[in-house]
Order: sequence, then C-alpha cells, then structure tokens
Amino acid sequence: MNFAVRKRRAPLIIIVSLVDILIILLIFFVVSTTFKKDQPEVQINLPESKTAQKKPGELEHAIVSIDQDDQLKLDGRAIGVDELEGAVRDLPDARRSTLVLQADRKASFGTIIKVMDALKLAGVRNLPAFTREEK
Repeated sequence: MNFAVRKRRAPLIIIVSLVDILIILLIFFVVSTTFKKDQPEVQINLPESKTAQKKPGELEHAIVSIDQDDQLKLDGRAIGVDELEGAVRDLPDARRSTLVLQADRKASFGTIIKVMDALKLAGVRNLPAFTREEK
C-alpha cells in the first residue's frame, strides 16, 4: 500500500503585527517615563532673589524663622527644635497648610535640616521659603 506523503508546510508567524505591538509598547514606555519629575530631597530657595515680590497673601502664613544665631521662632514666639513638631501639630489646618520657612543666610544648614524634618513629621507637605529682594 502506498500512502501519499504530504509535505508539511512550515508554520507562518505573521511578524508585522508583532512589530506593531512592540512599537506601541515602546512609545508607551518612552512617554510614561517622561512624566516623572526630578524632585530634589531638600528644597530651599535662595535668600536673595532679583525677582522677589511682596504679595499680600504672605501676611497670612504661619512663619517658622531661623536667625543667624540658629534661634528658632514660630510666628515670632521663641521655640526649640524639639517643641516645634508639637507646636505645628497644634496649629489649625488652614495655618499649617500655609506654613513657610524664613531662614537667615548665615543660619547653619544642620539647623535648617532639623527644622524641616520636624515640620515634615508634623504633617507639613509643602514648605516654601521666603526670599528677599536683592539690593
């Protein structure tokens, strides 16, 4: 008995649609990675700025100030770094959300970092810093 031997055709893989899918994935990953913003660990504005302007809204902020001798004040009242976290937590939410840092140019960097850590532990999310106009 003779059986007819058929030649098997090689399976066809359509590569054009796979290339399209890979290109779409590549575009997606390139576009989605450009949305990531670089966020520095410590955000401090310079003490002097050529474009600094006084705005009426700045008077409503709760102000944490550090003078050149590393003395800390919350709204003009002297306070220690250890007491700062509790004092900021006792502030109303509206004032805590508008809290700003006003540090002297000669204040030590270590004190500024301790203050920023205490404020972060107290729940302050955004901490802008005041600058003054350059003379």
